Amino acid sequence: MSDDPERNRFSARLGRATKVGTNLSGAALQLGANRLFGGGDEKLAAALASALGNTKGPLMKVAQMLSTIPDFLPPEYANELSQLQAHAPAMGWPFVKRRMRAELGPDWQSKFGSFEKDAAHAASLGQVHQATTIEGQALACKLQYPDMSSAVESDVSQLKSLLGLFKRMDGSIDPSEMVGEITDRLREELDYERERKAMRLYKRMLAEKDFVTVPTPHDDLSSGRLLTMDWVSGKPLREFETAPQEIRNGIAEMLFWTWWHPMNRYGVIHGDPHLGNYQITGDGTGINLLDFGCIRIFPASFVEGVVRLREAIRADDFDGCMQAYEIWGFKGLTRELGEVLNLWANFIYGPILDDRVRKIAEGVKPGEYGRKEAFQVRKLLKERGPVTIPAEFVFMDRAAIGLGAAYLRLDAELNYCRLFEESIEGFNADAMAARQAEALSEVGLAGAG
Repeated sequence: MSDDPERNRFSARLGRATKVGTNLSGAALQLGANRLFGGGDEKLAAALASALGNTKGPLMKVAQMLSTIPDFLPPEYANELSQLQAHAPAMGWPFVKRRMRAELGPDWQSKFGSFEKDAAHAASLGQVHQATTIEGQALACKLQYPDMSSAVESDVSQLKSLLGLFKRMDGSIDPSEMVGEITDRLREELDYERERKAMRLYKRMLAEKDFVTVPTPHDDLSSGRLLTMDWVSGKPLREFETAPQEIRNGIAEMLFWTWWHPMNRYGVIHGDPHLGNYQITGDGTGINLLDFGCIRIFPASFVEGVVRLREAIRADDFDGCMQAYEIWGFKGLTRELGEVLNLWANFIYGPILDDRVRKIAEGVKPGEYGRKEAFQVRKLLKERGPVTIPAEFVFMDRAAIGLGAAYLRLDAELNYCRLFEESIEGFNADAMAARQAEALSEVGLAGAG
């Protein structure tokens, strides 16, 4: 299929940059006024949220993403940006028809038994339409918005400026590697052929977990910017927040295995912790796992670092902690910086160090999970930093916080320590590397990069 002229079109990119730049320049003016007249961070945060909320598309997705990394943004910014909603206006039917024709050919409608004109869901990068096969099987068709490749390239430039602003204002964290990591994941999210392969990878990795359903993609009804898969139905997790304790604990345990089994057996994580990516089926007896655009594949050495850091913390082995940080990619760490990182590590690892049935945290709201600890870490980094966050760490940290927030919503009580030990039983980095290579080769995905 020939390249669509929308892809990387200079005029689209220029128009995007102008719009986003204008929005951000307004926030920058607000920053100048705040400094001149003594305004607080809350006002600037609100100005940035307002500017980003008008852009839609990738940059807004990035803003939401950054708000879930608690050791990066000040609380004022995190609170404002976390409220951004990725609900872009849906494309109208005439436009949908043109896009579907471009992806599947002029006879595209004859390939479906039915195709709903109105989108069932619209988000920041695309929208989903319900359809059926000729035989009547229910389908979900995810159609990417136009100009998204151009939007990503334009927004990446704006992202660098935005993060540079935070770095100059704060100085505790160097976000340079974070920018590259987020950029790579955004570009991957636009590649629906890669997402189809990721779906097959997850079906393979979770095959032994019969409580998890991963939708099956339909290659003959898909393209690089159209992803057609089985339609699956379930209830949102929030509907189970008042269920009996046993049900909530069961859902939390399923969430644990859905996330940690691929990580500790294959070195792969689902990097988008949005609660909308989990549907609960039955009376809380199963999970539909959705949206495989943000999948992070790690080298086995990174997972070894995860295991070794836990062992070092349990043994109060400071040198062992420093070695684990080096495995993760932290560079030039002083003892003082290592001590600060240990504060964060003890918080993240706390539940899997404590061999008892417990809540993930006490007296903390889901949206505030990790905020108090992150504030303390950032305060110390201002004195001893900066520290450069390794690329691999970004989505690991983000996903761990997202999973913790889900446990908080469920008010679950589990022995997270025993679950984690079961997930790493017999861990061997070489065996993991071989297992990962085999699984990736089967689905045609590249390894850790």
